[in-house]
Amino acid sequence: MIKGISKRTKISGLLCVTAAISASVVWFIMYGPGSWTGNISNRDLFDSTADAGLPREVNGKSAKLLSAFHGLDALPRVSNVICRGSEGNTGMPVIFSTEVDISTMQAGDFKVTTRSGASGTMHCVSVLPATDPGELRTVLLIGQLGPADSDPPVRVDVVGHLRSIDGKLDFRGASVSVTPLEDGPSIVLAEVVEDWTLVGTLGPRRVRGSLCPTEGIVQAVRVTWEGGVTLKDGSEPGEVERDQYTITVEAPDGTRREVKPIALANLGDGDNNHMLCMDTTDRSISVSFPEGILTDPNDDLNPATMVYVTPYR
Repeated sequence: MIKGISKRTKISGLLCVTAAISASVVWFIMYGPGSWTGNISNRDLFDSTADAGLPREVNGKSAKLLSAFHGLDALPRVSNVICRGSEGNTGMPVIFSTEVDISTMQAGDFKVTTRSGASGTMHCVSVLPATDPGELRTVLLIGQLGPADSDPPVRVDVVGHLRSIDGKLDFRGASVSVTPLEDGPSIVLAEVVEDWTLVGTLGPRRVRGSLCPTEGIVQAVRVTWEGGVTLKDGSEPGEVERDQYTITVEAPDGTRREVKPIALANLGDGDNNHMLCMDTTDRSISVSFPEGILTDPNDDLNPATMVYVTPYR
């Protein structure tokens, strides 16, 4: 298959969001957009958030973009549930260094620049389907953002006042290069989760990820991929893929060893996050995953990927 030409719609994944959102169509029809969307999606092409004079860095935390992933050149029809008129537009998830205050999120907060120097045309932004607790750092950009075959997007800038969820940082001025369409997804972030039993309240119920087992879990690490990932056949990862994750942990005496999560959670919601459920309290140092196991909605296989774990703060 030639990348960028022949595509299949994945069963789940952030860009295609087919499984997560198609199951929400019934909810949408029954209750209408106002019942659950709130500030989850936004089409305002201007920045309506006041300048509060917030910094880009405070107390060791920085307002940065970690990645921008050119995932699909043309979103499927079901994406119209996120924002009317999204079908056929480019889908590009952008990952932030912290969760964002979605009440300050507008489509006009973002500028996408193509290889020729032109500016893409924004249509909508949304945090769907990554709406579980701790996941509000992934924003899906939708618009005419530059075709991969002739003038692909190469850079994303935050040009509006988009605040962190704690109200202490402003992402305006943050920028990042775009991962090309033909590249597979990598892990962008791994972080220790304070409470892995929390259940989300944003969005339709179909975007609630599965939880860790109720017994034997003493630590959990959330990994965030650049875009939604599934197996080659579009199904969710299972026990085989759980065993592919390797976590380096450090004991109190400083010795390090490699362990496997005893369970893989945050599945079935179509987003770009996995929860690694662990039975050790040893400090998590890094997470790695081998190449060629998971694919994005563009059918691109993941490269070998490793990130250091951010402790809970």
